[in-house]
Amino acid sequence: MPLAPEHLWSPVRWAENGGVRLAFDALTEGADGEPLLLATGLGVNRWWIPDGLCRMLAARGFAVARYDQRDSGESTHLPPTPARTPISALFAKRETAYTAEDMADDAVAVMNALGWRSAHLLGVSLGGAVAQRVALRHPGRVRTLTSMAAVPGDISGLRTMRYIRMRTLAKFARLRFPDTPDGAVEAGIAVSRLLTSPHRTFDERSAREAAERNADRGMHDQQAQSRQIGAQWHGLPIGAITRPTLVLHGEDDPLIKPSAGRAIAARIHDSRLILLPRVGHEFPACAWDRVATEVRGLATAYASRQLPSSAGD
Repeated sequence: MPLAPEHLWSPVRWAENGGVRLAFDALTEGADGEPLLLATGLGVNRWWIPDGLCRMLAARGFAVARYDQRDSGESTHLPPTPARTPISALFAKRETAYTAEDMADDAVAVMNALGWRSAHLLGVSLGGAVAQRVALRHPGRVRTLTSMAAVPGDISGLRTMRYIRMRTLAKFARLRFPDTPDGAVEAGIAVSRLLTSPHRTFDERSAREAAERNADRGMHDQQAQSRQIGAQWHGLPIGAITRPTLVLHGEDDPLIKPSAGRAIAARIHDSRLILLPRVGHEFPACAWDRVATEVRGLATAYASRQLPSSAGD
């Protein structure tokens, strides 16, 4: 008998990084597997990563945990800053709330709270850039890195624009919904429509059901999104990443161009790029098996490379 949704995940727990509290939970299935931490995208909470994909990852030998980035979900939301939009945040010369290093350290704080000395990382969209930065800032904590639907983690401002479809970003900026549960549902549907591959029929009924299960106000919280976008990176370039790396990107991504994935893979030594057909800026069910299989393959390759040194310990 399948687990009820309320029993699929552990109760929410909290990690701390300075004055920021980070909400996280862990999948109850596969708890004895290899640690795998999931990092989510711009503004959205941890429930946007589908349970079905998480269960596939658990079935392939992973202990799956997920967390809300600062300024999203149940994690700490920073005080309001002068009115800005995600587009204007791209042009900011300096951050006003926190740095990209702070966000990388958040992921490590969650790992500490889980008792994980190291973990595989899977980051999506903004979470992909965060995962790249964790691999640069804390390489000893990262077993493997999977970056999906992300821009290179060492760019900001005008350099980011070459990888973003500005027409789609402008549509996001024009979305206006009331700050209510119903408004969050309608925002979720609208964003899902924008991010779906144009080569698949948009299933509005399923999108509405998903949005009703997860009425995430972060979808239209432009203040929080602007603070996340405005968090600038001051560390090493991504070419310094030494962890085994997989780069995934939807062929039909309507928000971040596949050229972003190609750029990441070209700059990280021995990384592998996979373009997912009929996938937009999303996690459709048709891609779950491929994603889980590739992440498992990367972890298996990592384990085989570790065996000689382990045997000599």
